[in-house]
Amino acid sequence: MSDVVTFYHAEPSRSSMTRLLLEELGAPYEIERLDLKAGDQLKPDYLAINPMGKVPAIRHDGALVTETAAIFIYLADAFAQAGLAPAIGDPQRGPYLRWIVFYAACFEPAIVEKARKIAPGPRAMSPYADFDTVWSAVLTMLKPGPYVLGERFSAADVLWGAALSWMTSFGLCPPASEVEAYLARHAARPAVRRLAQAG
Repeated sequence: MSDVVTFYHAEPSRSSMTRLLLEELGAPYEIERLDLKAGDQLKPDYLAINPMGKVPAIRHDGALVTETAAIFIYLADAFAQAGLAPAIGDPQRGPYLRWIVFYAACFEPAIVEKARKIAPGPRAMSPYADFDTVWSAVLTMLKPGPYVLGERFSAADVLWGAALSWMTSFGLCPPASEVEAYLARHAARPAVRRLAQAG
């Protein structure tokens, strides 16, 4: 049994969110770097790890995990001593899981379709309704503050802080005071500063 996480990573990419979580957790990890421009993610060795040909992916204690939301849930539970995941039975466990999965199931597809100027499908067929509905839910999530779970910082904040930083830097999200304040708190995190300096 080993606590070391093998982390399949490429920069720049969404896998940077997982690297930030590993830093916040204080988890030991080894990086397996992929060069997306060279097509490393589509080579047979990596497709055997993730048939979608995407990063991130992790191996830990015999488990292979792909998909950012699943990786966040897995790692925060595996390194529970960091205190970034409400335990099963904690009343905040449900909201915590809700907002991590909401990122993958609603926010990400809504943002991508907005960026590509693709109209959402019929509401009954769309997993996220439309971008305005998703964005309203995000602002409602952030408004009470200071974190997704109120006073409690969690892995959900690592995910949302990194995602919103990325999306706003590309102008994909409308300006909002709730987001600006949230991102200021995110930018002040020691792990965020450490990775920014590491490059």
